[in-house]
Amino acid sequence: MKRSTITRRDAIKSSAAVAAAVFLPARLVRGFEANEKVHLAVIAVGGRGGDNLQGVSNENIVAICDVDRRPLENVQRQFPQARAYTDYRKLLDEAKNLDAVVVSTPDHMHAPICIPAMELGLHCYCEKPLTRTVEEARRMAELAAAKKLVTHMGTPGRGDAGTVRTVEIIRSGALGDIKEVHYWTDRPIWPQGFDRPEGEDAIPDYLDWENWLGVAGPRPYREKWPEGHPVYQLPPQRQHGGIVYHPFVWRGWWGFGTGALGDIAPHMWHSAFWGLELGAPQSVEVVEMSGPVTEMFPLATILKFNFPAKGSRPAVDLYWYDGGKTPSPDVLGIKEPPAGGALVVGTKAAIGVGHKSVDDFSDVPTSLRRYDDMYTEWLRGIRESDPERPSCPFSYAGPLTEAYLLGNLALKSGGKIEWDAETRTVKNHPELNQYLKPDYRKGWDV
Repeated sequence: MKRSTITRRDAIKSSAAVAAAVFLPARLVRGFEANEKVHLAVIAVGGRGGDNLQGVSNENIVAICDVDRRPLENVQRQFPQARAYTDYRKLLDEAKNLDAVVVSTPDHMHAPICIPAMELGLHCYCEKPLTRTVEEARRMAELAAAKKLVTHMGTPGRGDAGTVRTVEIIRSGALGDIKEVHYWTDRPIWPQGFDRPEGEDAIPDYLDWENWLGVAGPRPYREKWPEGHPVYQLPPQRQHGGIVYHPFVWRGWWGFGTGALGDIAPHMWHSAFWGLELGAPQSVEVVEMSGPVTEMFPLATILKFNFPAKGSRPAVDLYWYDGGKTPSPDVLGIKEPPAGGALVVGTKAAIGVGHKSVDDFSDVPTSLRRYDDMYTEWLRGIRESDPERPSCPFSYAGPLTEAYLLGNLALKSGGKIEWDAETRTVKNHPELNQYLKPDYRKGWDV
């Protein structure tokens, strides 16, 4: 079965009509042969990238990419047949015999990699959060739909049996009308709330810093925060050895990550967002935060998302807590809540921490499908040409991502933002609309 050998640049220069006709892999139409493996490129293979690689390791790993040569070389030994790259653009330019990509980079590079890959007709698994900005999330969802690609945002949350059961209970009416939802997390478990450190360190020979920065633009490399910096006053588990950017602690930087909200909301919000079909909030309000948003996110926040009434469903207030903040004992009914949890409050009953569990609603009938693990569902969707097979396709993950990322815009305002879902703009703080879309540096536009 012949696959496309057209490069990424050629595909982008061609018209959409021709691209749809020529560059989509033939198997999208004809299907896979029995027991045929999916041909994959895995972009970012350390940390979560390594976990995702193992999740698809029974397929044919054609190419691997990472800006850090340490995990890249380790994976090369495991998959010696795979072509290795530190620049994803070269990988996509040389893409041959590929069906799909797995992308697990820092948040700011999700869309810049996934979009050109999908333009080539490649199915896409993208680690959560789907994107760093609202506009990117919208574009990813629209492109996946236009190309009829099988996609998945990397969270098992929506396919979890407990989530599915909670959605059935919510929709059954057993809880009554839902008016409040509470989600809280122990994140951030990395430094936040500081300004960029001055100075510059030598770039390690194993790190391609230019490609790590990618669309974000140039800045000096710093390996560690300077001695005596307030970061070392954080609990040890949040210091991460004083690392400034790479690995992992990029999550706290506005230009690279999406903070605690972007890290955990993609896992936790499904019971309400899916169960109540929430869509876009009409406002987001900062109830509390530890300090202003500079280049980093605050150390702790409480946000209130207001979702408008829809049909017979009343308006819903969704509360988000991070940095050690939790709902009050009056809400939870317990004095010492766990570090992270969820609570859905209805007029008849509540389900979650301190209240009823799914086991208390055995009389609610089963009405939704159950999912296998997220890798199996995504790969099965590719083989069956079924874009809605995965538990968290971009058609769902895109609107979800747009909704929670508005919380970060509220943090930028320090108060309350009013969202116009029709024009997709912030009504009362127009200066924030610049943050709805990415600011890619010249030469890295997608």
